[in-house]
Amino acid sequence: MSNFDLLSEQGLRLDGRRPHELRRIKCKLGVFEQPDGSAYLEQGNTKVLAAVYGPHQAQNKKMDINEVVINCQYSMATFSTAERKKRPRGDRKSQEITLYLRQALRAAIKTELYPRSQIDVYVEVMQADGANYAVALNAATLALVDAGICLKEYVVACTASLSKNNIPLTDVSNHEEISGGPTLTVASLPTSNKIAFMEMTQRFHLDNLPKVIEQALAGCREIQAIMETAVRKHLMQMGSAGDWSNIAK
Repeated sequence: MSNFDLLSEQGLRLDGRRPHELRRIKCKLGVFEQPDGSAYLEQGNTKVLAAVYGPHQAQNKKMDINEVVINCQYSMATFSTAERKKRPRGDRKSQEITLYLRQALRAAIKTELYPRSQIDVYVEVMQADGANYAVALNAATLALVDAGICLKEYVVACTASLSKNNIPLTDVSNHEEISGGPTLTVASLPTSNKIAFMEMTQRFHLDNLPKVIEQALAGCREIQAIMETAVRKHLMQMGSAGDWSNIAK
């Protein structure tokens, strides 16, 4: 199937969204007790869990005094796709995404506050339906916030593509990814309007690339607002629980 099928004559995508619309996003912080921070994020049918441990003393004692290790592990559950994955961990794609996660998270973390420390970030895709890296990074960001890791600002990722009429599309689903059209993934620091990571599955024409990048950045800003709302809700719930415990005393 080609990207000629990405938009109907009415200007709608196969899932009923308009070109600029995100998939439905649901997120929750503090889903596990054992890690220092954790989060669950659901974007459309892509569902991701993230856990953070640290900061703790780095295992490499010979490291520079100002160095910090950002250790990431990205994996997909064997049941995350229609076809069972033979190697849910350690395959080439997972290793690439692990590197991309580390790159984007390092750009957001205030590493100067954690000398000779290590921060471990584990991300597991429970169900994959497009934009796996983007959803994984967004979940990891929420888990870092839950762990109390100091960030310069949120690092947020979003995908974008292009229809046959050169109309940019936000938050690409799996069907749209495999349709043959090019997909752009952007990880950004929306507040400062900086790009931490960018990848294209295929090349875009130079005339179209700027508007596709802007579409992805606009999606990042929308997702950031949703994530901030989830963080505020989580903090209010934590505060309410603390108030009740004080009353009980």
